[in-house]
Order: sequence, then C-alpha cells, then structure tokens
Amino acid sequence: MSAIDYGIFALYMASVLGVGVYHHRRNADAEDYFVGGREMGAGHIGMSVVATDVGGGFSIGLGGLGFAMGLSGSWLLFTGLVGAWLSAVIIIPRVKAIDRKLGLMTYPDLLRHRYGRSVAATAAIVSALGYTGFTGAQILAGTKLASATLFGGLPESVDAWTVSLLVLGGVTIAYTVLGGIKAVIYTDTVQWSILLFGLILVTIPSALHEVGGWSALRAALPAGHFSLASAGPAVLLNWAVAIVPIWAVAMTLYQRMYACSDARTARRAWFLAGLLEYPAMAFAGVLLGMCGRALFPAAESEMAIPLLVRDVLPIGVRGVVVAAYFSAIMSTADSCLVAASGNVVNDLMSGRAGVRGSQRATLVIGVLAVALASRFDGVLDAILGVYSFMVAGLFVPTLGVFFSRRATSATALASMISGGGVALAGRFAGVDLPWGLDISLAAILVSAAVFLVMIRWRPGRDAC
Repeated sequence: MSAIDYGIFALYMASVLGVGVYHHRRNADAEDYFVGGREMGAGHIGMSVVATDVGGGFSIGLGGLGFAMGLSGSWLLFTGLVGAWLSAVIIIPRVKAIDRKLGLMTYPDLLRHRYGRSVAATAAIVSALGYTGFTGAQILAGTKLASATLFGGLPESVDAWTVSLLVLGGVTIAYTVLGGIKAVIYTDTVQWSILLFGLILVTIPSALHEVGGWSALRAALPAGHFSLASAGPAVLLNWAVAIVPIWAVAMTLYQRMYACSDARTARRAWFLAGLLEYPAMAFAGVLLGMCGRALFPAAESEMAIPLLVRDVLPIGVRGVVVAAYFSAIMSTADSCLVAASGNVVNDLMSGRAGVRGSQRATLVIGVLAVALASRFDGVLDAILGVYSFMVAGLFVPTLGVFFSRRATSATALASMISGGGVALAGRFAGVDLPWGLDISLAAILVSAAVFLVMIRWRPGRDAC
C-alpha cells in the first residue's frame, strides 16, 4: 500500500477513536453506556443492526463462499433477511411491551422477568462466552485483511500476522471501552455506509475490470458458480438453523431493541436491516469472492478478498476500501464486546459496577477475544460454531417466554443445558449427522423435547 493509503487508514482510525472519546464524556450512567438512553432512531439502529449481524466476519466469509461455491453462497444472508423480518413481526412487539414496564437492559433481563435469576444467570454465561468467541472471530477476519494489506510489506523478521492482530484488537477495544453503545451505533452507521457503497461503486467494478468483464469471469470459473442451486439442501438448512434463531436470542439485537424509543421504531429498523443484508450485501460479497478466485485461484478462500483489495485497487481507493472492511469488522466486534460486558456487569454483577466497572469488564473481555482470535483458523466456521452454541441453548427457552405460560425455571434450565450441552459435545467430538446436517439441529430438537416433556411432567409457572 502507498503512503496515501496508509494516511487514509490512519485518519479513519483516529476518527473512530475520536467518536469513542466524545461519547465517553457524555455517558452519564450504565443505561447510557449499554442502551443509549433509549432514544435512538430507526435509521441509525437499522444500519447498526446489519453492521453488527453481517460485519467483517461475514463479509470475509461471504468472499470465501463466493470463492468456493459462487452465487449460491448468497443464501447465507437470505437467512438474515428471514430472521430480521420474523423478529420484527413476532419478537419486537412482545419485547417492547415488557421493556416499557420494566426498563430492560440486557437479553437475560427478559428471561429473569419470566423464569427468575438462575435462568438469567445461566443465559448470561452462555451469551458472554458466545460473544467473546464471536468478537474473536471478527478480530480474526480483520487480521487476515490487515496481514495481506496494511502490514504485508513488513520485513520478514516481523510477524505481520501478530502485528495485525494486536493493532486491530487494540483499536477496537479502545474505542468500545471509551464510548459504549452510542459510540458503537453512530460509528456503525458511517462504517456500514462506507462498506456498502465502497463495495458496490468501487471494488466490484474494479475487480470485474481486472478480470476482463463478466464474460471473462464466466470463462474463468466453473459453471456451477453461476447457479443459485449449487449449495444443496443440507447446507441451506444448516445455515437457516444456525442463523434464523439467533435473531431471537442475540444480546446485541436486544440492546438495540431497548435503545429504540418504541416498537414501531424498532420494527422499521429491523425491516431496513433485512433488506441491506439480502440482496445488497449478499451478492456483493459472493461476487467479490468469485472475482478473487478468477484472479488468485491458488489462494486460501477467505484470503481472496484481502488479496484482491491489495493488488487490484488503485492508490487512494485502496485505503478507502481497506477502511471500509475494517469498518465492518469493528462494527461487529465492538457490538459483541458491549454485549458480553453487559452480560457480565448487569446480569452476573447485578449492575453494581457503573460506567467505570463496565469499561473494565469490556477491556478484560476484549483481551480474551484477541487471545481466542489467535487460536481460530476459519472466520466463517468460527462464527457459525458460536451461533450454533448460543442458539442450541437459548432459542427454545426464549420462545417459551412468549408462547408458554406453563414453563418453570427448571424447565428453562433443563432445556438450556441439554441443548447447549449437545451442541458443545457434538462439536468437540466431531459428531457428523446423516446427510451432512449440522449438530446444532439435533441440539435444538433435544432442547425442544426436554422443554415439552418437562411442561407435561411438572406444569406450572414460577413467580417472577
């Protein structure tokens, strides 16, 4: 990269840190830090939702899918559209009705209202662990990008991978610790705009030009890459099982529901987020991966986009696009950091830490996430693994909040532990289900079976 590109990137990072400092001075209490004072608008929330859900991890992962399977990889984000719209119709009106009465701060607060403290604490542990891992996956995505672009020209004696990991992790942790959810949401709006328009208006045209146009791309890739049906039903079902339910249990999304002034604002934000995921980001990501395969056929699939950005884009533009990808990565990593620290401070420490304690918790979790990132291999595999763990344990008890009046805290705990336990044990043991199905499907079915059996065995409702 040229000095101009480095200058653009440095200016961008300084601006992001400036946003964190600005909101650090304006955060009066933990409610400001975690739910933005409950005064955010639909546009900012919608952009923040899609930036958080897709982020750099899915952006880099989508490129890997485009590299490996072509256009059918776009179905990954169609599940995001389905999840967002189902949540807008089914979940948001019910959650906001409870939020108006109780002033909820976290996702486990919702479970505490229905099932009691033990269930909320268990959910907080699952959520905090999941989001720490999810933050690590985002930092890994940024490390792959930075090691090929920003720090690819370092001397051989310097480990570009380690430098990338520490720089990206350090900046993300710093401005999230300082600014909390307001800094996250406002920077998400700018970051996602830069990414989406940077990909559609600059990166895709430049990549297609380098390949030689659409006809040259078709000649360079297998015919199956241009079919929407090549993913196969088992793959599509696995994606749906891992991603659609996350819209009912994600702490990052509940924080944004609470940050909206009312249900109407939140629903508008979720409808906007779904459209931005599919078709906008879905096809942009896989198309870049396809161009990456045409230009770098021997590359590791998730490195295709970083290599394309490094070698194809002109000076100046390269710096903007690198900043755009880092925007997406940090927009998810920061949200996950705030979510995990919110679980620790509000759900496990009963909110006694205040702003300073919240910042310390965010810092510790961020350091743990960087350590995890150093151990991960594939971005998309890490993300889907975290998703399946959280969904397997939390999805069925969450539906019980809205649709079961007979479930007790014991029912919710048993369902949570059985589902999450099956998912974890299956992944560690490398269990393969028939027809290529993911273990998370079996885990959700086990969780649901335990929930339904216990309702019939010991019906009733705990006092809340």
